[in-house]
Amino acid sequence: MQTIFFGLITLLIIPTLVMAEVSPSLVQSRRVELENQLKNYERQIVETEKLVSQKRKEAESLQRDIAILDANIKLKKLNIKAQALSITKLEGQIGQKNQNINELEITIARNKVTLGESIRQLNERDHRSVIELAIEFNNLTNFFDEIESTQRLQNAIQDSVTTLSYLKTEEESARVALENDKQEEIQLKTLQELEKKRLEQEESQKNSILKATKGKESEYKKILTNKQKEAASIRSQLFLLQGSPSISFEKALEYANSASRLTGVRAAYILAIISQESDLGRNIGQCNLPNDPPSDRWQAVMKPSRDHEPYLAITAELGLDPEKMPVSCPLRDRYKRRIGWGGAMGPAQFIPSTWMLYKDEVARLISHSPANPWSPQDAFVASGLLSKDNGAIGTRENERVAAAKYFAGGNWNTSLGRSYASQVLARADTYQEQIDLLQSVAQR
Repeated sequence: MQTIFFGLITLLIIPTLVMAEVSPSLVQSRRVELENQLKNYERQIVETEKLVSQKRKEAESLQRDIAILDANIKLKKLNIKAQALSITKLEGQIGQKNQNINELEITIARNKVTLGESIRQLNERDHRSVIELAIEFNNLTNFFDEIESTQRLQNAIQDSVTTLSYLKTEEESARVALENDKQEEIQLKTLQELEKKRLEQEESQKNSILKATKGKESEYKKILTNKQKEAASIRSQLFLLQGSPSISFEKALEYANSASRLTGVRAAYILAIISQESDLGRNIGQCNLPNDPPSDRWQAVMKPSRDHEPYLAITAELGLDPEKMPVSCPLRDRYKRRIGWGGAMGPAQFIPSTWMLYKDEVARLISHSPANPWSPQDAFVASGLLSKDNGAIGTRENERVAAAKYFAGGNWNTSLGRSYASQVLARADTYQEQIDLLQSVAQR
């Protein structure tokens, strides 16, 4: 019996958290290799963006515009490669974290069994009086040894409870980290799909120009003289919004110009942020819709402790039915399992708790109260304010950092944040060119 007892003591006192053995040098080598490749791609991305900016300052010509298209095509291919590397890196982290969680679960289960056996033994001893123990042991030495071993057992049980509490905390932390990695992986894949779609558009545009001009500058000049019609087309094209009615580009530009005057953030940048948010796809503004199941209602998709109360306050103040307002859905993995939280509202995709921080200032600037996150005008101003707070004034680099923060918050300086920012800046360049064209036509 004493052998079993001391075996239990050993199991209880010594934490048994043992992770799966993987060669540390192999893991580190692979991680360094991926990091170096990623840094190389990101360096090329920045260089290519600078080339595009320089080319846009040159006079319009076939050579210049084909060079811009070529650079944009290269930029998108680099982004896709960088995103693929980041996804590979995340997949490795996810696999390791899954393995660690499995080991933690085994360790916790083993500790629970040991703790249960120790408690059973202690319970047996507690039902025996000191007199009974004294009679059972025929000498005082054995008697006092038994009393001492009981005390050690009690101490060991306390140590085991502490260890289990620590292990459970570690397991919860590991699960949160795992969920964050999964969410980042899905977001990167969404951005990658978006970049592939834009790559196809750039290649199609280049082919169309070359086909129409047969590579001759004189033929391209004829296309450039038709700017009046192009301006009319730009004004009438739809600016797609999620969670709100789509509007014409001309109306979107009006809102962006107004928000720019109020916040100091460039209009083309605000348009790019709003457009990027809307283009991220099916996860935006597609929950809490009529006939949605309970799993897609606002109560299920929003983080309760953070956003339930603000959401109800926002809809109540606006006189809106909280059961009928579209909000973003949580991300889902390939098995349709939910990752993280949704609940973002309107074109600028503010979560309720963040909207509460900006709504009064938005109302003050646009001179009507209360501000409405589903209203395009209000959303543009809110987006400008958040971008201003993120530092999106003055330089392109400031805009890059602000865009990354808009999407990834405190986790902005990652491949996910940088990838999102690169796409925003590319959109901003396109919108700036369209704005410049409209202004030049208006001045004629």
